[in-house]
Formats: sequence, C-alpha cells, structure tokens
Amino acid sequence: MLKNYLWIFLISMVPLIELRGAIPVSQALGLPLVPSYLICIVGNMLPVPIIYLFARRFLEWGATKPLVGSICRFFLTKGTRAGEKLQQKAGRGLFVALFLFVGIPLPGTGAWTGTLAASLLGMNGKKTVAAVLAGVLLAGIIMMTAALLVKAGVVSAVDAAAVATDAAGAVQ
Repeated sequence: MLKNYLWIFLISMVPLIELRGAIPVSQALGLPLVPSYLICIVGNMLPVPIIYLFARRFLEWGATKPLVGSICRFFLTKGTRAGEKLQQKAGRGLFVALFLFVGIPLPGTGAWTGTLAASLLGMNGKKTVAAVLAGVLLAGIIMMTAALLVKAGVVSAVDAAAVATDAAGAVQ
C-alpha cells in the first residue's frame, strides 16, 4: 500500500496531470479517499514555491539555449498568456482569479501553470502560494466527488468529465 501512496504522490507532482490525475488513480488502486486526498495535496503543492522562485529565471535563461530553447520558449509563452488572461479577467481580483484558475480542473489550469503565470506577472509570493493552495484544495474536492460518483456507479467517467467541463465553462 505504501508503494501505491508513493505513486499518487509522484503523479500529483507531474505538470499538467497533478492531483487531477492522481486522485482518480488513487481510487482505481483502491486507496482510502481522505489519506489519498491529503497526499495528493502535499505532492501537488511541493513544487509550487520552487516554481515561483526559479521557473521564470530558468525559462528566460534557457530560451536562448539551443538544446532547451524551444521548450523554454513554449512554457514562457504559455505562462505569459495564462497570466495575461488572468490579469484581463481579474483586474484587481487577481487572487480570486488565480484561485479559480487552479481550482477548476480543466486541462492546462493547474498549480504549475497558475504559479508560473503568477510568477511572470510578478504577483506576491505569499499570495500566490495561498491562492494556489486554495485552488488545489478546490480541485481536489471536485476530483474526489467525481471519483466517488464514478466509483459508486452513479455516473460514467465520461459523464463526470463532461459535467466538470460544463461547470468550469460556466464559471469562467
């Protein structure tokens, strides 16, 4: 069982998959929901301060290098666009916008992208971590609910994904 907890911990640290993928995996592995949720939260949040402090510097440095330049430019562009969208929609409510951006489980809207966007926008570090943590908690609750509904046979996995996508579209 410890090996399975390690798997979901590591999955929750992977960019673009994060806890949105780790929680359903935990339920497929038959792990208890609350400990899985907590482990996924920790795994998803562990990279956040590192991303905030170093990602921008690394990407700007790497953008000019031949070997990693294209991937660094891709992530700089993606992060900048996400940050600009947040700024346009939020104005002065950037904290709430970042919270919702991370919290609504859509592709490309997790802790990694949200933290990178906040870093590129120059958002305060403590506020970034707080907004991302709140968003990760919300995303975890949404994913737990979807996983429980699928596990109980109330809805299929496709229906759960469609409902989450529709709800997220309505919020944004």
